[in-house]
Amino acid sequence: MNNNKWKEKAQMPPGWAGDGNGKKHILGLMVEDNPGVIERITGLFFRRGFNIDTIIVGKTAKPNISHVIISLQASDATIEQLEKQVSKLIEVIKVIDLGENSVVREHCLVKINSTEKTRQDILNFAEMHKAKILEANHTSIIAEVIGAPEKIDMFIELIRPYGIKEMSRTGVNALPRKG
Repeated sequence: MNNNKWKEKAQMPPGWAGDGNGKKHILGLMVEDNPGVIERITGLFFRRGFNIDTIIVGKTAKPNISHVIISLQASDATIEQLEKQVSKLIEVIKVIDLGENSVVREHCLVKINSTEKTRQDILNFAEMHKAKILEANHTSIIAEVIGAPEKIDMFIELIRPYGIKEMSRTGVNALPRKG
């Protein structure tokens, strides 16, 4: 992963500006929960040559409605055009740019090489970053980190020298603070 894309710039929550190809944007979509809707949405992005950085889909409090969160890099003008195009899809109920004034989080599970010598250092780093230790044995530690993407990036960089056996990141999740 290119960690430069999470560097801080103005007008976005900390860590949500791009690397020169536009800013990091988070789009929130409310969609009808129908077969093929995600394929139609991602197909629209693909046909227009956009790479989706992360995408997550989940149920909402409303029956048969799902919330789709897509993060990508693009200029403000391009995002405006994408919002209009995505809004034209029949199953899309609402599209919003979840940049400023949103709560942004990500979930990460990471399995770290561990020995008697390194275990305490890893546990200290986990405590500093409020990571939860899910499992520990003689050869590895599984930690769970939840927070802003840049917080997870910092934790990963601290533990990388110990050796990362496996890692899984969910992608960005976000909700607007108001409304």
